[in-house]
Amino acid sequence: MVGDKSELYEQALAGKKVPVLTLDNKWYKLFNNNLAELPRIQELEKRLNELIQRQGQLNVDSKNIKKLKKKLMDEIVPMANELEQGRNKSLEKKLDDHKRLIEECNEKLELYQDELLDLPGQIEQINHALMLSTMNYCYESMQENTRQIVEIAQWVKYIRIELKKNLVRKQEMEYQNRQIYSYMHDLFGADVIDLFDMQYDPLATDQQKKADGNGSGTGKE
Repeated sequence: MVGDKSELYEQALAGKKVPVLTLDNKWYKLFNNNLAELPRIQELEKRLNELIQRQGQLNVDSKNIKKLKKKLMDEIVPMANELEQGRNKSLEKKLDDHKRLIEECNEKLELYQDELLDLPGQIEQINHALMLSTMNYCYESMQENTRQIVEIAQWVKYIRIELKKNLVRKQEMEYQNRQIYSYMHDLFGADVIDLFDMQYDPLATDQQKKADGNGSGTGKE
């Protein structure tokens, strides 16, 4: 089933420019801090971030090398002009060192440029794989959430029915207690509470409820 879904996701992604997922904080929120429990996604996330960091580092290094190369070349011109005036072994050595360093700069820049040209393709490939894994995760999460939502909804419906039943039973038992108490109160008086080891006076409780109801009504006026 997952294979079929992956094929469907591939079709959905065809021709679409998917942003780099790990640069979007909303992508991380999808996992509700459970990324450690998803080894495949965590592995792809790590690889993608490493490629992005490498790309950033190469850009910084290339910029620094270009600055160094410019500095070296700017220093070569006055040295070459000075050597035209006469031979100077120390200056010649310094000029040779500058030329060597410039050549090293060129070699590094060429290597960095090749890697920088290759990195976007690698980033896109890993990002694409991560998007597929993310879509699979989202599908499975939504399916599981839906299953639990249905279960909870059924439970709530059952509890509501049971609550209504119990409220009716409670009212019936309260009514029966009032009838019994009223009868016994007429026979034994107020001592009936101690006689029957009762925790409350049903009639007094009923009167209090009515008083509370009247008080609420007065408050609203």
